[in-house]
Amino acid sequence: MNSRLLIVEDDLGLRVQLRWIFERFEIAVAGDREGALAEVRRFEPGVVMLDLGLPPDPAGVSEGYRTLAEILTIAPTIKVIVVTGHNDRGNAVRAIGMGAYDFYEKPIDPEILALMVGRAGRLNWLEAENRKLSSAASTSPFRELIAVSPEMLKVCRTVEKLGPTDATTLILGESGTGKEILVRILHSLSDRTDKKLVAINCAAIPENLLESELFGYEKGAFTGAVKSTPGKIELAEGGLLFLDEIGDLPLALQCKLLRFLQERVIERVGGRREIPVDVRVVCATHQDLLALIKEGHFREDLYYRINETSIVVPPLRARGGDAVVLARAFLRRFAMQHKRPIRGFTANALRLIEQYSWPGNVRELENRIKRAVIMADGTELSPEDLDLDDTLAPQEPFNLREIRDRAEQRAIQRAMIITENNISRTADLLGVTRPTLYNLMKKHDLSC
Repeated sequence: MNSRLLIVEDDLGLRVQLRWIFERFEIAVAGDREGALAEVRRFEPGVVMLDLGLPPDPAGVSEGYRTLAEILTIAPTIKVIVVTGHNDRGNAVRAIGMGAYDFYEKPIDPEILALMVGRAGRLNWLEAENRKLSSAASTSPFRELIAVSPEMLKVCRTVEKLGPTDATTLILGESGTGKEILVRILHSLSDRTDKKLVAINCAAIPENLLESELFGYEKGAFTGAVKSTPGKIELAEGGLLFLDEIGDLPLALQCKLLRFLQERVIERVGGRREIPVDVRVVCATHQDLLALIKEGHFREDLYYRINETSIVVPPLRARGGDAVVLARAFLRRFAMQHKRPIRGFTANALRLIEQYSWPGNVRELENRIKRAVIMADGTELSPEDLDLDDTLAPQEPFNLREIRDRAEQRAIQRAMIITENNISRTADLLGVTRPTLYNLMKKHDLSC
């Protein structure tokens, strides 16, 4: 357990008394804001006892609040116990809202105060241990992928199977779903992990430059080609070549890429020599390649060549539970990165995160959380901080009886539409008797 306690108190006599109460702790003391901040950096306490009445405003709370905010900015994981005067709960509650762990009203009761500080120290230690375990887990190839939904767990199992192979893989999914992360995991699971992962975005490079970027060029191949230069495919020798947005590859280059995938040799622009290249190829796109084939914009033979195996990444809206888990992970990361005392989300914010459609997928969620962490004034992110409109998300119930009744009503309505309000056929379709169906219709106020 972290047994380091920082006491921030301007009353010398009270500091001596507190030292006696907490003799089993390692103690550091400070009498003002500057001293407190210096000790936080030097001593790295797990718990801080902070009197809000500090000089130059010992009769007020302004300096105490400022000290609290700066302590949590320096070390957001510290547990700060605010010490207030009798009947001063308003200031104590405000301090809790700013991120303080707890508050204690004077006069001092040694037994209760020792218990409170001990609990805070133990919680600080447990959270630190949890962060260590999370850090140890970061050595896993799947450390970048945060998912709990069955849909994404299925994707993980597919990646785990494909990782050790050399199969050419096509990853399909909307923009922002995390296709690049899956490519990095495939690489880390392969026998080629000690070699390069070379990525090229086929949509980001002008068509007249893309061929030389992919295949390289020989000296004198065109104006400005003053020396022979290998392309991305050659640079990936022995490793993995990632062709992002393969659907945007020009038709003229699709034929040349197809030959490379078939023969595993390339010719540089302006060259005649065949160069063998040993790489694993992974492609990704957010486009419907079959539709592009029908429109004549993508070669069918190339599609089947890059699609030896495929991974379909579902959008965030189809990954039940993932949005909330991802949001919490992003909050922890950005709060630590930007040294912000943000502890979590309001209940309403979590409901909206779960129910919002997230058209920009994980990337949109990440950006919203980052912006909210930087701009928020409180210690919990609200719908306003996340710029989510409370009126756009339906109020989904958690009560099981209410959920069951809604599902029951929808099922009866669907069955009646299909059977054109024929009671006998509706009852057969639902697997109930006619009297039971009449009772259910009465219960839900439905009529033929």
